[in-house]
Amino acid sequence: MKIFGKGFNFSQDGPGNRLVYHLQGCNLSCPWCSNPEGMAFEGGVAITTEELLREVISCKPMFFDGGGVTFTGGECTCQFDALIEALISLKRERIHTVIETNGTSPRLTELFPLVDELIMDCKHYDNDIHEKFTGIGNKQIKTNLKAAFQNHPCVLIRIPLIGGFNASEQDMEQFAALFSEFDTSNVRFELLLYHEYGKDKWEKCGKTYTVHNAFVSEEERKRCNEILHNHGLQIVRT
Repeated sequence: MKIFGKGFNFSQDGPGNRLVYHLQGCNLSCPWCSNPEGMAFEGGVAITTEELLREVISCKPMFFDGGGVTFTGGECTCQFDALIEALISLKRERIHTVIETNGTSPRLTELFPLVDELIMDCKHYDNDIHEKFTGIGNKQIKTNLKAAFQNHPCVLIRIPLIGGFNASEQDMEQFAALFSEFDTSNVRFELLLYHEYGKDKWEKCGKTYTVHNAFVSEEERKRCNEILHNHGLQIVRT
């Protein structure tokens, strides 16, 4: 497994205090990405499953309030074999596990029995627009959404609100229409405001940051939340 970062985070990447591993490499090319250093498949620091397990076990006293380990990215499922090996080892040690994924992996359902919580992005409801902005369409994502809604007991869907991309009231009605096709009683939804925390990192990586005027106000987020809530969806803020 190759990682480009790790550290503790409380409640934002799963419940409790968590050791978060950022896996190197991503198959999307979102222009607003806050971790551009994790997009390339080259780089990162290699760590074996045994090394990771020793590190995690040594950190057990820090997993308070239901904490554990979260794998994110980059896109953690791009290192699928290493990820599933690590998750199997952690479950044997009864460590609470979470993955944060863009939902594009055709093998995502294989991980369901190994993760206590599934955090999954849903960036756009329209396949062509999703492909235009991220490089990949959302057909597999929709397939995985349906599978998660039907088969996983604890799902958090996150929509990053990007002005000019997916943050209008009409967009929220379309998202609600997509989600309302399914039983979402086991699902929570969270709207994340666009930010530019990764802008300087793009420049350090030799990349050009191309997003402009994409900020969404707190008032706009509230209106978007209301639309989803009015469609019977459970809204949270971590």
